[in-house]
Amino acid sequence: MTGTTDRHGQVPTRRTLIGAGLGLGVGLGAAVFTAAGSGVAHAAVDGGRATPAPHRAQAFLAAAMDAYPDHGTVRLAQSYSDQAGLFSTAFTYDNALAVLAHLAARTEDGRERAVVLGDALLYAQQHDPVHADGRLRQAYNVGPYTFYDGSLQPDGFVRADGSVNVGTQFGFTGTAVGDMAWAGIALSALARRTGERRFLDGAVRIGEWIERNGRTDEPLGGYKFGVNGANEKLPFTSTEHNTDLVCLFGRLARLTKDGVWLERRDRALDFVRTMWEADGGFFYTGTNDGVVINTSPVPEDTQTWTHLALDSRAHASSLDWAARELAVLDHAERPNSTVPAGQSYEGVTFSSASLLANEDAPIADGQPRPDRNGVWFEGTAHLALALRERQGRGDAARARRLVASIERAQDLLGGGQSVGGRALPARSGVVSASSPLDTAFGFGYYPYRHLGATAWYVMAAARFNPLRV
Repeated sequence: MTGTTDRHGQVPTRRTLIGAGLGLGVGLGAAVFTAAGSGVAHAAVDGGRATPAPHRAQAFLAAAMDAYPDHGTVRLAQSYSDQAGLFSTAFTYDNALAVLAHLAARTEDGRERAVVLGDALLYAQQHDPVHADGRLRQAYNVGPYTFYDGSLQPDGFVRADGSVNVGTQFGFTGTAVGDMAWAGIALSALARRTGERRFLDGAVRIGEWIERNGRTDEPLGGYKFGVNGANEKLPFTSTEHNTDLVCLFGRLARLTKDGVWLERRDRALDFVRTMWEADGGFFYTGTNDGVVINTSPVPEDTQTWTHLALDSRAHASSLDWAARELAVLDHAERPNSTVPAGQSYEGVTFSSASLLANEDAPIADGQPRPDRNGVWFEGTAHLALALRERQGRGDAARARRLVASIERAQDLLGGGQSVGGRALPARSGVVSASSPLDTAFGFGYYPYRHLGATAWYVMAAARFNPLRV
């Protein structure tokens, strides 16, 4: 994976998928939730009994976490269904989201699962096979599998020597500021919910690692991207990552009462504001060199996460830009769509360049050709939640339609998939995309049930803003 780029023009982080040219095979609690403003959550009938969509999403989160019962109680959740070809890979970012989604459920089971995942993140921080500086890697293995070259990966999350099982097979060995920030946000949420000091201590270690390894005095400022698997610092600076830090550093300031975190928060915030394009009403993606702003492509998450973290009226039009400029409608008549006949899904795509993807060529070697109108369900959930937070004219109705589209996808897409070889509960878990989708950042998304997309849906359904300080 080294040398490929993620959606922000950087080496791969968190949600990098099978579109990176790896030659993988392609296949297609009791809390009360409500759909966005509808009053009643969409329900499917299984065996004559109606189960609300958010509850089925929680069942998927639980199944992904419990996929390898013979490999210890210290565990993370598998990020994608087996059909994605990433085996037992557990991305740090996805698991941080799972923590937050379990807390959003506000059930005892959700709280217990959030604590288990939080403790697993702490374990990874304390038992890295190489480093003892508080970092987390991009991803880990959480169960055994045989790799494509025939080599056996026999371990669970914790190896026999007590070290954590870093995802070396796919090159998921680097440490990105964004991944670290989300883990810190999850741990800080656990610290507040449980009152347990260990979670705050872990979040502080993350914040200090970012300060040591990310802070830059380049002209555009902010915090840089992180390090690759060889521990070499990367030259990029991401709007998304600095948005994450506005939340993390702001929370650490509140929880520790240490003013140093406010200075660090303001540094990240200044970078984010610098990326604002006032004439267009949107945020740019970041910079590749710390000097020149990277103006293309423009991704969805820099529009929605900024609103969730900043709650700024001056920048609220970023949501309108995303809803207008990245809007897609996927259906079976679309070129390269994999949506079954008679179904359609609305939402947003990954970036401005996704709408211009080459539909005559595969996303990467051995992969399908992209559908320009493929819906990115994780981003669609970001937008729905941000619209609900903004509460402007028409926002509730628009959010309601987006959530309904996600719930329809949970009902109808990704059937027959599994985690750890175990069939998933019926109609549980949201696929990452309605059809193969080219992010234009060197990788794609596909119709596989996904921990991250499902977690964001749960938070949108529960009106739970994970980036609020």
